[in-house]
Amino acid sequence: MLKHFRNKKADSTVSIDMITKQRRYESLVRALNTDIYRYAYWLCGDKHIAEDVTQETFLRAWKALDSLKDDKAAKAWLITILRRENARRFERKQFDYADIEQDHLEDVFSGSNEQHAEQHLLRRQIGSLELEYREPLLLQVIGGFTGDEIASILDLNRNTVMTRLFRARNQLKEAIEKTEKRGLSHG
Repeated sequence: MLKHFRNKKADSTVSIDMITKQRRYESLVRALNTDIYRYAYWLCGDKHIAEDVTQETFLRAWKALDSLKDDKAAKAWLITILRRENARRFERKQFDYADIEQDHLEDVFSGSNEQHAEQHLLRRQIGSLELEYREPLLLQVIGGFTGDEIASILDLNRNTVMTRLFRARNQLKEAIEKTEKRGLSHG
């Protein structure tokens, strides 16, 4: 009887642990799914691929959930998984690669045509940045990460990240100013 009681107690503990893990995971997905998808979309530029990469990211997160010790670090942890998952796409598949056009990113929030045009221009300019500048900028702007968090995610020195962010902003500013000057000279 005592052995039976111990087994029931062990089974109960396992069930509680699994329920706790499930709740933690569901909470993680609810809180961060939109941010993770948005970043995936920026990385690959395709709605369906972004959905697949996001789903794979959360599948890997489920499998490795016990390795997430601090829930406050969940977003950075998921972004790291997402970046690796996105890289795996290219390891698995060999195909002709052309630069992803960032021009067609969907914007469902803009109000006026002028705002839409400005956002379109900004997206295109961000998309034209070299990856080493674009990625930290997107992590900061879309992901809301600090310089230290970006350094950890990208496995870079914090000073390198801050320099890349500075250069990315300057390149964007210069590109936008050139575009505006061209617009003024044509108008």
